[in-house]
Amino acid sequence: MTQFREAVIDLGAVQANVAHLRSLIGTRHTMAVVKANGYGHGAVPVARAALAGGADWLGVADIDEALALRAAGIDAPVLAWLHGPDADFAAAITADIDLGLSSALQVRQVAAVANTLGRPASVQIKLETGLNRNGVDESDWAEVLGLAAAFERVGRLRVRGLFSHLANTSPDDDLAAIASFGRGLEAATAAGLTIDLAHLASTAAALRLPAARYSMVRLGIGIYGQSPFSDADAADLGLTAAMTLRGRVAAVRRVVAGAGVSYDYLWRATVDTTLALVPLGYADGVPRQAMNAARVAINGTQYPVVGRVAMDQFLVDVGADPVAVGDVVVLFGDAAAGVPTAAEWGAAAGTINYDIVTRVGARVPRRYVGPDALTAADTAGAEAAAADDTGSAPPETPRP
Repeated sequence: MTQFREAVIDLGAVQANVAHLRSLIGTRHTMAVVKANGYGHGAVPVARAALAGGADWLGVADIDEALALRAAGIDAPVLAWLHGPDADFAAAITADIDLGLSSALQVRQVAAVANTLGRPASVQIKLETGLNRNGVDESDWAEVLGLAAAFERVGRLRVRGLFSHLANTSPDDDLAAIASFGRGLEAATAAGLTIDLAHLASTAAALRLPAARYSMVRLGIGIYGQSPFSDADAADLGLTAAMTLRGRVAAVRRVVAGAGVSYDYLWRATVDTTLALVPLGYADGVPRQAMNAARVAINGTQYPVVGRVAMDQFLVDVGADPVAVGDVVVLFGDAAAGVPTAAEWGAAAGTINYDIVTRVGARVPRRYVGPDALTAADTAGAEAAAADDTGSAPPETPRP
């Protein structure tokens, strides 16, 4: 039964998407990226579904996200790559979490903690190859890779991988980054390191740039059934959207021509019409910018969102159609079901599908269907309780 508001997560779609992408890409290893609470879908249930689909690595942004996977009993290899100055490297090392390191300082910090613990830390070095975010600058490669190799020789580090990230700006820019990454691999060999895991591509490059695949790819948005491309939708890629965001009509009101709607009256009825109130708003992640542009589906018909999206609600113009309180409203889901997509909401809001699914807030219950749905529901309840205790949602965030 549809709740007042809910995000229905199809774990079977996640599993199938991973298996399908692996069949197309063919790398020895596949990392499923489940940061940002699994792009808003639920990190633990998605991780389990992705592993069932054939992924053999999991990727998260920070150590807390990795520890949450371990706390849920997931023992698959996990990489965490974004660390603050007070990162708990000891907890990560103890939990067998791989650490992505981006500086000589981090290499030294992790080696020191590993020495205190009396066990080597498994690390992967991130190189800067053109995106200009975190990563070791090429001018520092010899120093950092040499330092990591020295710590590996004395048993403080195990340097398992080398990675970077593409800007997805243009073919020429991506090829330049690939060339840079190739130099980084050569520098690692020159430093005396044996690199088992080399990874550069996320979903977009994994699908369209075979030269970027190396021994592993990091699959993010694709495993959730969303396309990373503007010229191909999910169906074109053989993917199924895993999230359907929906609720129920909370009120129906008949208004006359000229009536203003919601704050600031940025939409007025041009004819007598009927408005349906939907109990989701920007507090739930519905983009305020999508007013007068996005659409929803009610009883198999799509209708426009009109007027300001408020914190808890927005309005839909249903014309003369017979819409009633309690009718199911689908904001976005799988296009094959005849409903709007996250990509369409992204276009309406001037953003991308990554943003739309990831921003769905903690107030919206996740309901899981498909394999392991019962286990996932238990996990979702625990995550919700944790969010209540901390005053915030489980860790969330878009592209790697």
